[in-house]
Amino acid sequence: DFYFSICGDDVKPQNIIISTDGKVKVTDFGIARVATSNTISSNVMGSVHYSSPGQARGGYSDYKSDIYSLGITMYEMLTGHVPFDGDTSVAIALKHLQEEIQSPRKYVPVQIIYKCTQKSPDRRYSDMEELISDLKESLVNPEGDFVKIAPLDSRAHTVIVSQDELNKIKEGRNEMQQAEEPY
Repeated sequence: DFYFSICGDDVKPQNIIISTDGKVKVTDFGIARVATSNTISSNVMGSVHYSSPGQARGGYSDYKSDIYSLGITMYEMLTGHVPFDGDTSVAIALKHLQEEIQSPRKYVPVQIIYKCTQKSPDRRYSDMEELISDLKESLVNPEGDFVKIAPLDSRAHTVIVSQDELNKIKEGRNEMQQAEEPY
């Protein structure tokens, strides 16, 4: 087991890189720190969007602060924006202290997910370019009605699963669950 604490405002998109072999790395360790227990240094101003309430309150940071910052980063990955924004760093820090984040479900393009998960392959995206195009559109037009899902085929028919097939499906599921259980 390997653990390290980044401690501080290092966990943010600007400091996360993905190598060509897919490994995620965090850079910029320890460059920006809180100046005193009452103020945030100018180096930290750009990172206030990712600062934990503890950091906003007085500069204290530990691995729990890193977890908070990672959560904010993941929120931004899902929604395309940070959960708290404002005109000044102080306004943003206060939001970290006083406000709850809005559910990412408000921003995540549900129709895109719905189209990806259609039962009929003909109703899903035809290729990744089409999916990427809708994802990009969702960032600039989050309220737009741009996802087009093909209507159900009028010739569609109900598939009847026999009791024998249903039992085999259930057996397969039970075997998978048993294989996943720790010894």
